[in-house]
Amino acid sequence: MFFKQLASKESSLSYFFGCGTLGKAIAVDVVAGDEAWFIEEASKAQVTISHIIDTHIHADHYSGGRKLAEMTGAHYCLHESDAAVVQFPFHPLHDGDVIEAGNVVASVLHTPGHTMDSVCLAVTDKRRGDQPWFVITGDTLFVGSVGRPDLAGREQEMAGMLFDSLHTKLLSLPNETEIFPGHQAGSACGAGISGKPSSTIGFEKRFNPGLHISDRDEFVRHLTGEIPPRPADMDKMVAANISA
Repeated sequence: MFFKQLASKESSLSYFFGCGTLGKAIAVDVVAGDEAWFIEEASKAQVTISHIIDTHIHADHYSGGRKLAEMTGAHYCLHESDAAVVQFPFHPLHDGDVIEAGNVVASVLHTPGHTMDSVCLAVTDKRRGDQPWFVITGDTLFVGSVGRPDLAGREQEMAGMLFDSLHTKLLSLPNETEIFPGHQAGSACGAGISGKPSSTIGFEKRFNPGLHISDRDEFVRHLTGEIPPRPADMDKMVAANISA
């Protein structure tokens, strides 16, 4: 397996990984303006990009995922629920889907809470074992924090969904599973996000304040008590990311 993390605009983190042996790769949360970087990295690794995934419709930056898909011929992927929102065709992802890129396998976990369409990707390298090695968590789980639930305007309901997603989909993974989030410190998508761009499930269980709360109602009160300002130009960015 090869794996690369790209720190980009608005404190975003993008990902490029796959199987060099069989020449297949996946790109995740590409930021507009970074498309050439992914093409260059694919050329260096001598791989073909088969899937480009946005973990959700982004509200804090312009996505480059669809443009990169047009440039490479890859599938552009969003959760199936976005069919009612976006104005262009895409490859729909469903909870439990498995995306194969050679010896690397990404399992789709639908994790609503930050947004209704949020997904995470549990990634396994079949040459090393059957257990997920790491999980790309998008804006569901950060290092030191969890996703904000208010962008859809139903923060109480969404915070409850986020609690369920965290506890049923992510915290059930082995403690040694690495996590790679969609943002680091400086992002408007969560409060208290660490500047360290990766962690493990076990470390976050011990030290992430949002994960210390085992009662769902208390978690909702905690998460909705102090909501940070909305991302600048949020409506403009969302409109651009769903427009044909």
